[in-house]
Amino acid sequence: MSEPRPSDRHDDSDPDETFAEIVDEATQRDPDLAVIEAGSRTLRTRSGPPQAPDAPARPADPEVDKALRAVEQELAGRWGETKLEPSVARITALMDLLGEPQRAYPSIHITGTNGKTSTARMVEALLGAFDLRTGRYTSPHVQSITERISLDGSPMDPERFIETYQDIKPYVEMVDAQQPYRLSFFEVLTGMAYAAFADAPVDVAVVEVGMGGSWDATNVIDASVAVITPISLDHTDRLGSTPAEIAGEKGGIIKQGATVILAQQPVDAAQVILKKAVAVDATVAREGMEFGVVSREVAVGGQLLTLRGLGGEYEEIFLPLYGAHQAHNAAVALCAVEAFFGIGAERPGALDADTVRQAFASVISPGRLEVVRSSPTVVLDAAHNPGGARATADGISEAFAFSRLIGVVGASDDKDVKGLLEAFEPIFAEVVITQNSSARAMDADALAAVAVEVFGDERVQVEPRLDDAIEAAITLAEEEDEYAGAGVLVTGSVITVGEARLLLGRH
Repeated sequence: MSEPRPSDRHDDSDPDETFAEIVDEATQRDPDLAVIEAGSRTLRTRSGPPQAPDAPARPADPEVDKALRAVEQELAGRWGETKLEPSVARITALMDLLGEPQRAYPSIHITGTNGKTSTARMVEALLGAFDLRTGRYTSPHVQSITERISLDGSPMDPERFIETYQDIKPYVEMVDAQQPYRLSFFEVLTGMAYAAFADAPVDVAVVEVGMGGSWDATNVIDASVAVITPISLDHTDRLGSTPAEIAGEKGGIIKQGATVILAQQPVDAAQVILKKAVAVDATVAREGMEFGVVSREVAVGGQLLTLRGLGGEYEEIFLPLYGAHQAHNAAVALCAVEAFFGIGAERPGALDADTVRQAFASVISPGRLEVVRSSPTVVLDAAHNPGGARATADGISEAFAFSRLIGVVGASDDKDVKGLLEAFEPIFAEVVITQNSSARAMDADALAAVAVEVFGDERVQVEPRLDDAIEAAITLAEEEDEYAGAGVLVTGSVITVGEARLLLGRH
């Protein structure tokens, strides 16, 4: 391990004493604050062009684009991701017909309320750095449906996506005919992902839960590592009205004898998960106890970390993402990969530190605190619930020295929009309310009525068209002197961010 630069040293204290102080702080603080601070939202920042086509544009070939649109149209004709019949019967039937492809490779399963995609990307980067072929399944997508299924760190190319759909389509239709309800949009995509991973073949699959855990379509895998990111209130109509109730659903991904990597949680949620782990003889590694963030400091383009994993400390890790929560996400991802390799249980030692550094330095994510324009600076972030919005607000305050920040907010109708707006109120000088093109989008006027309650009438502007809203926000930001440092944050929904990304020419 290389010697830390003199400028990176904070003091000469014993690392074990430092970690003990972190453990004490984590166990004494308010559990709700722990959710916010520990990783309640994926925030991604980078400068320069993307390192990989993680948010691909439409296919350049007109025929391929036409074929992909046909697949998208067929999938759109099924139940959407917000209409559910809580059961794994349909996806199980599909897996049986396909020869159970999900059992052809080991897997790491990730659930939680916020930070799942962020953590999945970090896990994928680490596994790839250790020369493993990876498959990653995440949702929702920012710009292209092909983003949801990745091979070797890049979204599946459109041709392969179309081919995979056509391959499983006959089996999908057979299940449709046999079951009381047709397979949903998410269930078909899950079947495609598992089939594509087996066909590749991959060495390991990194799978993000769509919603909940117990009855989520992804839960037909038998993952040796179950990751649970911070739990807070979201989808309360389906998962429960308290963190404990939600934890009961999310704990359903824990399989017999698995290793559970548990991010910091509200106390009641942690208790539920620990009881589940005991019931299935699973081993639990807890953030703030068995692993955690030893130190972090803001650096140019990200932050410099020292992480405590199951195998010891990893120093001088540069993470090109901002926010304390991202440091905690990194600790969770590191511990998950250590557990996958058996470190801390089956064998002593640590992962190669240089490889770990290389992996974390490569992590990117579109639409998560992503700068897409300068003069004035326009930032995109897909925060869509109060916990995520609070972490976004904290992250942008730490990472950007905006003298005045204008918000552009377009949210979904089924979210806690008041809580979302209240989280942003302290950092937004003014807010432009809008809506995206999704059928789930909250009407701009209805959202504006809530915004007026939070911000007051004089700080709220309504522009139903997203392009007009972005232009209005940029104009408001430009009202300050050119060098005053005003900025724009577009947020409220993954769909809003994806459409803004296209409008601003980011591919």
